[in-house]
Amino acid sequence: MDLEKIVERVKQKFPGSILDVAVFRGETTLHLQAEDILAVCRFLHDDPELAFDYLTDLCGVDYYPREPRFQVVYHLCSMKTKLRLRLKVSLPGESPRVSSVFSVWKAADWLEREAFDMYGITFNGHPDLRRILLTPEWEGYPLRKDYPLRG
Repeated sequence: MDLEKIVERVKQKFPGSILDVAVFRGETTLHLQAEDILAVCRFLHDDPELAFDYLTDLCGVDYYPREPRFQVVYHLCSMKTKLRLRLKVSLPGESPRVSSVFSVWKAADWLEREAFDMYGITFNGHPDLRRILLTPEWEGYPLRKDYPLRG
């Protein structure tokens, strides 16, 4: 199965969830509704034909002053098919929240904690969402573009 067929399967299963599909230099990116990320990820992981069983990375992005301000980017890989797929969800600057994908990929544990620590993005349903790189008393989120340069 190729990535075009995978995109079509996701469109059929989740009509209205995909906001945009971009293909650039052989890489496919699905921009999804934030509220659908967990269901789409579970489908991509659990479907035996798709088998996206490896979350290679998850990261935050700050587009300040643009709104929606934040994005969470998920890099997926299928060890079975050797295909890679990128998912993106946009989140508002005021209260960036999205469902945790920890229940799908255990690797999301520390990756979501890092995005929380650096950007202040909250992952609903994460079992242990606390700072991972900075001390608990640290104020602010250092990778936000409006964070003071001198801390």
